[in-house]
Amino acid sequence: MLAMPEINHIKKLRNDKSLSINEISKRTGFSWQTVKKYADNDQLPEEKVPIKKGMMYEEKWGEIVIDWLTEDYALKKKLRRNNKNIFDGLQKLGFPGSYRTVCNFIKEEWKEKMLNETDELKEECERLTHPPAEAQIDFGITEAIEDGKAKDIHCLVMSFPYSNAGYAVPLPAENQECFLEGLKVIFNQSGFVPRKLRLDNLPAAVVKARGRNQETVFTEEFQRFASHYGFEAQACNPRKGNEKGHVENKVGYVRYNFFTPSPVINDLAHLRDLLFEQCRKDHQRSHYKKGEVIADLLEEEKKYGLALPESDYPVFKQSMVTANKYGEVRIDGALIHVPKSYHYSKLYLIQYWDYYKVVSSNGEILSNGPRPYMNQTREIPWQSILKNWRKKPRSIVYSRYFSYLPGRIAHYLNIESMKLRKERVDWLLSLINTHDVKEIDERFYELLPEDNRVDSACSDSTNHPYDVDWNIYDSLRPTNTSAAKGSVYDV
Repeated sequence: MLAMPEINHIKKLRNDKSLSINEISKRTGFSWQTVKKYADNDQLPEEKVPIKKGMMYEEKWGEIVIDWLTEDYALKKKLRRNNKNIFDGLQKLGFPGSYRTVCNFIKEEWKEKMLNETDELKEECERLTHPPAEAQIDFGITEAIEDGKAKDIHCLVMSFPYSNAGYAVPLPAENQECFLEGLKVIFNQSGFVPRKLRLDNLPAAVVKARGRNQETVFTEEFQRFASHYGFEAQACNPRKGNEKGHVENKVGYVRYNFFTPSPVINDLAHLRDLLFEQCRKDHQRSHYKKGEVIADLLEEEKKYGLALPESDYPVFKQSMVTANKYGEVRIDGALIHVPKSYHYSKLYLIQYWDYYKVVSSNGEILSNGPRPYMNQTREIPWQSILKNWRKKPRSIVYSRYFSYLPGRIAHYLNIESMKLRKERVDWLLSLINTHDVKEIDERFYELLPEDNRVDSACSDSTNHPYDVDWNIYDSLRPTNTSAAKGSVYDV
């Protein structure tokens, strides 16, 4: 290619002096073809996109290598394949190229352009508002109905801002054992571990919040947990909840969409399954901004995350305790009697998220059971609810609280006559001060007014969370009315 002064000289001889191509060629010494090219043709700049050629680009080998590198990126550094391992694997598939060819391809297409861990990935995170494989975590308190009573649920919610996916795990408390157990469950549910996890200054994870001249100090157990799974923990600044605003919104979303009204559950395991299914269904909606399905974005996000370790992290807390003179050990603020504890001066208390063990110095399990907070419930304010129902009997079967009633009582109130509904609500109100709802249900036929027993037992049942076979109760009810007056029916 000629320099611009030479090109301009040729054009000047051709256009200004009207010389022929042969004459210009003689004067300049350039070939006829070169003079013709620059004298009569415009030299406009063109975009040139280099097309890479070779077996790594034109055949399947390059795609195989990229797939392997993407797969390994989710693993710890020591578990990833190096260039030699990749070359050996390609040779087993019939790769005809050299080791140098593979190394050059990895250097050009992977380390320098795609997923360089120190440069390109950092640059990508700066371009994205929410980089993939970064998550936020927070607790939210809601409630569920278990065994006819309200139970506070500490719901651990993890959100992935890149895909807008979320997971929720119900837990009985917000201590360290529950927090780490919840993280384990969410990692297993999502199928990968986020590279970075942003959280506020939870006592379960943070010893000392970030100060003016000091970084956040995490608990030793949380650091060990994070090291096992490989994620980087990032604590927000004190009183800066907006730094994890995505999960703050997700907590509210879970509360208003999955816990309104409060679900009726058998236990926490049942609620965990319900929430997981709800989250999976929620992932089928479109992203509010990107327009793609959340589940598809989450699958894409998994490529940037970390693989689950081969073994789960065992979550428990062990401490030494001493029984008092009554043979009691304090667990979660409650005194629990431990048989034979007076024989030992020191005992080992091992606490998991849901149960505990008290072990002697020689390894004997002296006591075990659910942690005290597992059975903490609150009574539903049935008295005020029943008073409102008496004023508006038509609303009874449509009330959010109707599904919380035990089966016999719900069936008793589910009748067409508004007058009878009022009378039966009055009957419940007369008992609610001295009996709880569960006791009324268990002693239903004993407490029921005599003139209503036959009608209530023989009427048709309705679908209800506490479905029962009413024919069983009918068979147990004596036909002799006088005998029924003094009987208690255990079912």
